[in-house]
Amino acid sequence: MEHIKRVYFIGIGGIGMSAIARYMISMEKEVFGYDKTETNLTKKLVEEGMQIHYEDDVSLIPEDIDLVVYTPAIPKDHKELNHFIENDFDVIKRAEMLGRLSHVKKTIAIAGTHGKTSTSATTAHLLKYGNRDISAFIGGIMSNYGSNYIEGKGEWIVVEADEYDRSFLHLTPDIIGIMSMDADHLDIYGEHDAMLDGFEAFIRKVKDGGLVILKHGMLNLLSNGLLLDLSRRDVRMVEFGIEANRDIDVSGIRVVEGQFYFDFQDGNSDFKRLKTNLPGRHNIENAAVAIKIALELGLEEKEIRKGLDAFTGIKRRFEKIVDREDVKYIDDYAHHPTELKSAIAAAREMYPDKKLTGIFQPHLFSRTRDFVDGFAKELDALDEILLMDIYPAREEPIEGVASEIIFEKLTTENKIMVTKESLMSVLEKREFEVVMTLGAGDIDVFVPQIKNWLNT
Repeated sequence: MEHIKRVYFIGIGGIGMSAIARYMISMEKEVFGYDKTETNLTKKLVEEGMQIHYEDDVSLIPEDIDLVVYTPAIPKDHKELNHFIENDFDVIKRAEMLGRLSHVKKTIAIAGTHGKTSTSATTAHLLKYGNRDISAFIGGIMSNYGSNYIEGKGEWIVVEADEYDRSFLHLTPDIIGIMSMDADHLDIYGEHDAMLDGFEAFIRKVKDGGLVILKHGMLNLLSNGLLLDLSRRDVRMVEFGIEANRDIDVSGIRVVEGQFYFDFQDGNSDFKRLKTNLPGRHNIENAAVAIKIALELGLEEKEIRKGLDAFTGIKRRFEKIVDREDVKYIDDYAHHPTELKSAIAAAREMYPDKKLTGIFQPHLFSRTRDFVDGFAKELDALDEILLMDIYPAREEPIEGVASEIIFEKLTTENKIMVTKESLMSVLEKREFEVVMTLGAGDIDVFVPQIKNWLNT
């Protein structure tokens, strides 16, 4: 890494890419980059000393670039990317960059089709708050730090291990946490079994003598060959769950004045009445994994309690935008049926007697096609649904796939189709008690508009 002076990022505004760019700046490298559009995040990166442009133009590339990092979301016909490849630059994917770091640092890698951002962020915060000099690369903006990156000089790093494009296979972790292995990214894997094979290959990357933490029930999805291999290499396998009588067990969950409390046991530690600011049972499971990892790195109960209580969460993960007595507004990244189920259930548990309205923007044509029944089922748990058009992201349209296929399967009568152009005018004619914006596309651009409207 010492020979690298100037680094160029293609897709620098991505949440994972920007964390690595921030790491490079902290290492006193010059950082340049391209992204398709200017965002609040890219503006922040420029303020931090990076040079960014928004046109795919080879003439805008600075001279003497030592390393090029790109995201797999970049199209194959991208001019700048092809220029670097054709001229034999050192060109690597974002995941390969993290992989290089995991070879020289002790690595905590959190994976899962959902739960990995909250869990990796909670883990990183507990360790940092407990004065462990860690670095962290997180797939979301942590409210405590205003960033997706925590700078540290110590021997440990915390990374989010992304299953998309099999990116996590570049890592060689010391500790692995797997939060979920539900079917997702079938545009990459084709079928759920192939995705499970990807997770199994990732687990095999754990270092000898390492630790793998799995959600209760996932051991049954792994092959006997893998379990035998891990046993031979002295890798510990532990399971976590809520009242599941597992190695890591969470119990006594209760909501007191809008705050979630729970008890934690792992055979060695027994902590009562822990408090978390991240609502929902799924976030309590996430916290349990973070606590187990913190204990592995030597934190004591007092440090864990204080750290957990001080953690204010991640942007767009059940983020409370408006929290008044008469109206609540929550913004959440949920874009998979399981994530919708968790977010909606958390809102129900916190506000059991209030009308719950959801504004949902489906993400990707392929995901909508693959999970149409699941989306309809989970959205039906709302009292009122406003359904937006599909956010395509990297995909071209698929014939016959539109938000209407979800809309037709909804059994509730309180459902409305809306567009980006009509959303605010529809909202302004309605009364709300608890409203949620849900989705991983660009629905977040409406957050300040909805906030301002509710506050006026």
